Parts: sequence; C-alpha cells; structure tokens
Amino acid sequence: MSASDLQGLTGETPPTSDASIDLAAEYADAGIGDVFEGLDHDLIGLAPVKRRVREIAALLLIDRVRQRLGLTTAAPSLHMSFTGNPGTGKTTVAMRMAEILQRLGYCRRGHVVAVTRDDLVGQYIGHTAPKTKEVLKRAMGGVLFIDEAYYLYRPENEKDYGQEAIEILLQVMENQRDDLVVILAGYADRMERFFESNPGMKSRIAHHVDFPDYASSELGEIAERMLAQWNYRFDPAARLAFDEYIALRRTRPHFANARSIRNALDRMRLRQALRLFESGASVDASALCTLSEADVRASRQFARPATITEPAFDAELDFAPERGAHRSDD
Repeated sequence: MSASDLQGLTGETPPTSDASIDLAAEYADAGIGDVFEGLDHDLIGLAPVKRRVREIAALLLIDRVRQRLGLTTAAPSLHMSFTGNPGTGKTTVAMRMAEILQRLGYCRRGHVVAVTRDDLVGQYIGHTAPKTKEVLKRAMGGVLFIDEAYYLYRPENEKDYGQEAIEILLQVMENQRDDLVVILAGYADRMERFFESNPGMKSRIAHHVDFPDYASSELGEIAERMLAQWNYRFDPAARLAFDEYIALRRTRPHFANARSIRNALDRMRLRQALRLFESGASVDASALCTLSEADVRASRQFARPATITEPAFDAELDFAPERGAHRSDD
C-alpha cells in the first residue's frame, strides 16, 4: 500500500523518516518560556513543583510536535491534583499552568475559576445541579480549581448533596475533557482518602503534584519580597528577629507557610503605624518604610509557650479552623 493510499484511509499524513521539527523553535514560538520565568519570579523555592510543571509542559509540547509529524497520539489527560499545606503556591501554579495550556493550544481561554464546596453544593433538593453547572459553564475553555475538594464528599451525612456535584463533575471531566481542565487541591492525606472513596475521580486524575512546605530561609526571602512590593523593609535587627519569629510560628498550630508570613507582616505594619503615630515626631520616607525590631517582637509568638492549647475558635477571626481557616499570626 502506498503512502497516498494510507492517507486516504486514515485521513492522516503518514510519518516520514526525514521529517523533523526544531524543538527549540517550537518552544520559543509557544512562549511558555515566559511562563516559566513568571513562575520563578512568583514563587521562591518549590523546585520539585517547578520541575513537575516543566515535565507536563514538555509532554504537551512533544504531543503537539508528534501530531504535526503525523504520528498517532492519544489526547493527553490533563486533570490534576495539587496536594500540600496551605500557603505553598497551589493557586499561583494553577494560574501559570492555565497559561501554559492556552499557549500550547490545549485550552481556549486560559483563565482559572477557583471555587470551594460552597460554590458547587446546594442546601436543598434541586439546588446543587444548577450551581455546579453554572460554575462549569464559567470555567469552560480554562481551568476549574477546586480547593479543599474532599469537602465535596461527606458520607456521614446521608442528606448531603455533595455526591451530586461529584457525579456532575465526573461526567464533564470525561465528556468535555478537551475543553476543561479540573485541578483538585487540598491536604495530601485528606485528598488520598477522598480518592479512595471516589475511585471514579481518582481514575480521571492524570497528574499529581505535591507541594512541600517552605524552608525557614525561603520564608524569610518571601517576607523580604513582600515588603519590597509594598515599599517596606526590615532594619537589620528586625530581620534577625523575624527569623526567630519564623522558627517559633512554624512550630505552632495552623501554620500556613507564605499565607502566615503575609498575615504576620500585615500585623507588623499595623504596629509600625501605631508606633509612628504615637511618637508624635516628624517622619521621613525612611521611617515610613522601615519595620523595627520592636514591631516584630511585639508579636505574641514571642510571649507564649510553644505547647499552648489553641481555642476551638479564634476571636480575631470570623471563621472556625476546620474549613480552611488559619489562626492569627500575630
């Protein structure tokens, strides 16, 4: 059978041994190098996560090249699971992944719709399906990011409507996988139990990405970068004190990595503002931009023992800890 006969039967151009494509040019034309640079800029550390993102991007780029050379290839499954503690960059990576998918032609719009159980599950009969379908409609052509996805499944409550949302998601993840990528996120142990209880969901997840906690030195870099973005800085003594703060805070309950660092810096800025206000003195730009050691050490983290028992509800917050809440980082 000739090559022309084969093309007539399959509708595809058969591969030729002398055809080739410049991968470097493909990479440059796709523009995903800019996304990788943005990821490195947005997130300190997380080398295993960044490598996993590059692996997925490389697979998609190679699949695209294979198609252009007429090589038979199955459409890649793109649904993902992001596991790790809060504040480790899962949402940021999801947004960058959406950019990669769009630039490589695997999703039309490249946007991210981030939701939780409350956005998908209704409170009465007939309420869940419309809510879930409306979210899916908004996410089509992009990425649906479901944080703390395990809260969709509550087997202890036979009247819970989360299973209805799961069944709708499963159907769309299978039938419209060419136009929607679903990323499920949450704590690793809870996600594993969720998948064990929902094997249909587990079978549709092709890529599992684990997000490690930040090292203390990385948290210090994150703090300095955040302050620089806000036109603030530590003085030398404050920077040393903040290293002590990190060492204390990360041993206490409900530590949330970069999220806790941001919360702590917000509190320190409040203390600095009050200190300057109460001094009654004239201030220059340097004073307005500098956090002092006193602003750091006024945190209650320096005053309380590490074995303190946390209350069931933190009066400084307006939510309980079991659903993504985190204690005050004061």
